[in-house]
Amino acid sequence: MPVSPQSELSDGIAMLVAGNDRIQAIITQMEEICRTIEENGRRQKQHLGLRFDSLYSILEERKKELLQSIAREQEEKVQRVRGLIRQYGDHLEASSKLVETAIQAMEEPQMAVYLQHSKELLKKITDMSKVSMSSRPEPGYENMDHFSINVDYVAEMLRTIEFQTEPLGEEEGDGPMEGSEAAADEDRLDSLEAPEAAEDVGPRQKPASSPHGETLPGTKASVEQGTGTSCGVLWGGGGTS
Repeated sequence: MPVSPQSELSDGIAMLVAGNDRIQAIITQMEEICRTIEENGRRQKQHLGLRFDSLYSILEERKKELLQSIAREQEEKVQRVRGLIRQYGDHLEASSKLVETAIQAMEEPQMAVYLQHSKELLKKITDMSKVSMSSRPEPGYENMDHFSINVDYVAEMLRTIEFQTEPLGEEEGDGPMEGSEAAADEDRLDSLEAPEAAEDVGPRQKPASSPHGETLPGTKASVEQGTGTSCGVLWGGGGTS
């Protein structure tokens, strides 16, 4: 049975409305995807910042430990050398006083007193000369080059930091990210964009009004792709063209 122009127009309107609804759903879905992308971007920026802050903290802690090691050995070496300086200084002071005493003894006019003091002074001079002053820092004792470090390979690693090509596991990341949600969003978007191949092409129960003021049957034409022809079933006594 031929389909009336009113029925075809009603079906066309219904198809446009359905298409508009589908487009609006797609727009809404894509807006949600945009919001998800922005949220994921903010989260990853924050996560990246925390990772670098952790690196800074590790470097600062290690720097502190190495500086403390240098400071400890520096203090030990300085204290040892200062101890030797005090030892040599005490010996020098005692030796200088002994020299002064010996000079004064040589000026003694009385021979008996001179002989008595000279024996005592000779013993002190002998004892003073026997004191060993061989304790000195070994050559290169002041060298601190053994505290040098090589950070070239570490610097190269830092310069070549890149994002991982494989997704992080739950133990490395912050748990499952929104990747699954984004994939689900894409699946829903694909389902909205897919043609309504399985849609029922039978009659629709939604009446439409024609420009002439008469109520038209709410039939939907089954459009044959590539032919431009349509056919349908009229309900409620629709007329023929």
